[in-house]
Amino acid sequence: MTDFASAATRRKAPSARLAIGLLAGTMLAGMPQIAVAQESDDPAQAQAAAPVVQQEIVRSIVVTGAQRLEAQTILSYIRLRPGEVWTQAVGDEVLKDLYATELFATASVMNTNGNVVITIVENPVINRIILEGNKRIKNDKILPEIKLSPRQIFTRSKVRADVSRIIELYKRQGRFAATVEPKMVELNQNRVDIVFEINEGPKSKVRQINIIGNDEFSDGELRSEMLTKQARLTSFFSSNTSYDPDRLAFDQQKLRQFYLTEGYADFRVVSAVAELTPDKRDFIITYVVEEGERYKFGDVKVESQIRDFDSETMTGRLPMKGGDFYDAKQVEDTVEQLTELAGTFGYAFADISPDFRRNPDDLTMDVTFVLREAPRVYVERIDVNGNTLTQDKVLRREFRISEGDAFNSLGVARSTARINSLGYFQENFEITQVEGSQPDRIVLEANVEEQATGELQLSAGFSSLESFILAGSIRQRNFRGRGQTVGLSLNYSRYSKSAQVSFTEPYVFDRNISAGADIYRRDFNSFNTRNQQRNTTFQQATTGFSLRAGVPLTEYISAVGSYTFNYDDVTLGQSYFSDRDGDGVATCDPIKASRFLCEAIGQRTSSILGLTLNFDTLDSRLRPTRGETVSFTTEFAGLGGDVKYARMRTRMAKYWGLGSGFVFSLAGEGGWIRGFENNNQAGQDDVRLTDRFFLGEPQIRGFDIRGVGPRIVRLNYVDDDNDATTPAVPQTLEDALSADRRFDDAIGGKAYYLGRAEIEIPLGSGAREMGLRPSVFLDVGSLFGIKQPILQDFPSGVPDINDAGAPLYDQVTRDADGVVVSTEIVTSPTAPDGTDNTPRIVAAAFKEVFIGDSAAPRVSVGIGVNWNSPFGPFRIDISKVLKSQVGDDTKTFSFNVGTQF
Repeated sequence: MTDFASAATRRKAPSARLAIGLLAGTMLAGMPQIAVAQESDDPAQAQAAAPVVQQEIVRSIVVTGAQRLEAQTILSYIRLRPGEVWTQAVGDEVLKDLYATELFATASVMNTNGNVVITIVENPVINRIILEGNKRIKNDKILPEIKLSPRQIFTRSKVRADVSRIIELYKRQGRFAATVEPKMVELNQNRVDIVFEINEGPKSKVRQINIIGNDEFSDGELRSEMLTKQARLTSFFSSNTSYDPDRLAFDQQKLRQFYLTEGYADFRVVSAVAELTPDKRDFIITYVVEEGERYKFGDVKVESQIRDFDSETMTGRLPMKGGDFYDAKQVEDTVEQLTELAGTFGYAFADISPDFRRNPDDLTMDVTFVLREAPRVYVERIDVNGNTLTQDKVLRREFRISEGDAFNSLGVARSTARINSLGYFQENFEITQVEGSQPDRIVLEANVEEQATGELQLSAGFSSLESFILAGSIRQRNFRGRGQTVGLSLNYSRYSKSAQVSFTEPYVFDRNISAGADIYRRDFNSFNTRNQQRNTTFQQATTGFSLRAGVPLTEYISAVGSYTFNYDDVTLGQSYFSDRDGDGVATCDPIKASRFLCEAIGQRTSSILGLTLNFDTLDSRLRPTRGETVSFTTEFAGLGGDVKYARMRTRMAKYWGLGSGFVFSLAGEGGWIRGFENNNQAGQDDVRLTDRFFLGEPQIRGFDIRGVGPRIVRLNYVDDDNDATTPAVPQTLEDALSADRRFDDAIGGKAYYLGRAEIEIPLGSGAREMGLRPSVFLDVGSLFGIKQPILQDFPSGVPDINDAGAPLYDQVTRDADGVVVSTEIVTSPTAPDGTDNTPRIVAAAFKEVFIGDSAAPRVSVGIGVNWNSPFGPFRIDISKVLKSQVGDDTKTFSFNVGTQF
């Protein structure tokens, strides 16, 4: 491998020697004439004595050294032709012509009696381009940007240009210390490999931002207004610490905007200089500013030339008053508000501009908002363009302004928002305004670009809630271009399975009434915790359908009515059944399953009427940053069916954008259910187990699934001293909850509340591109209100009973020698001879306790991260429970991950 400096020295040597030889020959050829001229004192004699120089004619031109190029091709590059007069200047022009082609490494010209010989060494052919040391910018980003490529002729100018281009690519990434060293590896057949050895160097950060000339505001206050930040340990995730010339210009505008909002109308940035440190690792930026004097508002008024607006009334409603410090941003906002106000009255082309008059003597700024006369405008027509699939009526029914109406800017803005919310067209769609056929007419144009509205999703993942998850769905949100939604979804996991078909018509018979239907099957397995593992308790299979219809009450409030019919089949595993009397028919054993589970099994139907009121002003339903939403739902089951209850739920959330990417949100929800079943059985609640509320992960973080609320725990009787005369005592609740073989069943509640406060923390642009969205949260909630069930207590063990509930005993018959002759199962506690029969025991002694039915709040705090990873959405939460109740199942770490393929 050779570097280009040494190669250039060797290849230029023959050309230099040739030039020196030609120059020397020319000088020597002229010396005799010069000598003769000097010896003669008579100019006439000297002229007569000078010999006549004969012109040498080029007889032939021969090319030697060519390998790839034909001789005729090389001759076509030069202007010299046979028959022309040869001079040294002509030879120099030949060399210039040859080198201008950049095809030759060296070239020389020799003339012998009119026979010109051109000797050339061709530039090699590039075999391949090799990049070494590039990690931050991959080959596929560099190679398309450079000029050299395999099978091209090597030229030094292209190498220099490519080196500059690669360095420029690194400068764009803020790596001003990057260096590129080109190398050439000579191969046979006049071929070479070009190697660019790249030293990427560190990213050049902004070490310091200096501000000179600021007296009213500190450097820190002004730096906080800039987009560029100083490189510090606290700015690890920020990408704004690297130097960017465009960002430097933007920061100057930010400084000017800040000072203008503070009243410094004469502020200017004198200079902004970015200096690269000698090691090329950092930049030091220095701003020189002139703050000027601070102004206050002087005479502020409105001059309206529009008859519908009274100047004095509007002047009285201006947000700024004389004596307030001047604020340029407030002036801009006022112009926008006046323009919007004029638009609501139909003046689409209202010309509103502020006139300024600066008073340097008293440092005041007079501002006059001039509303120039403009005609009132009416909507001539509404044009819809670009929709090839979507029918015109789907867009037109979203307009909040009609043809012939007076122009209203609020109506146009709301129409734009409603069309955007459909999701059928390009992002940031806007309704454009075009002048109509007359000055008082306007045409509204909806120029749309349709996008795909069909969705096919296949996902697989792992959840800490349900282990492995498989899901698939297909949905068309604009079926047949009518705005209808048709969907099919299938989900499968270890503990739940579901299938659903849905259809929604947003405008029934082209009226503002929505309707929809769902048909579904859902299988759900409930859990308990035993032996530190989740165990399935009951299985609930629900088959049903739902019908719904909605109408808007106002622009932001809607009402949705629904009817749902469900067929539920609740079963238990065979391990919870026993055949006590031996008749071959197994029944639910409350000893194994607990009484509340035995009460839940069976088949029943539910006929449910529901009504929901919604209020929604969110800017986005996927990732809201501002706005609020409130919903209130009431349901009544009992119009037919086996289940009777009334249930109410309410949810609300509000989002605030705090600036700089911070989003703060408050959310709350609550529910209540009351049963109307005629239940005369003691200890049995009027709301079935499957209709109750449950609370835990993921609703309230820091707790396990169904980890909050009422539950039944079994305490085992223990006899530590093994003394038969001392009765066994139940273990403490603390010991039972921490035991390896814990028997713990959540039984739900009839009322709950849940609250959440969360703040989303912005990261640098690099982290945002990765889809990282961390947050800090506080969760509060509780589940309560259930009737205490009948508890079981068997201090001497669980007795065997018959179908009538009578305890069973072993009656032993012995002969005269005391040998057992027979054993019989009886219901009498004493034998005929008066001795006591032995009670039959089928399970160890235990005692049930009811805990967790408390409205006291459970509180948890933590941090979480949402990540749109390359393999799917990922959510991780680390929580710390601050307040809990005895029996609650806490959980510090939870995650959910999936993928799409």
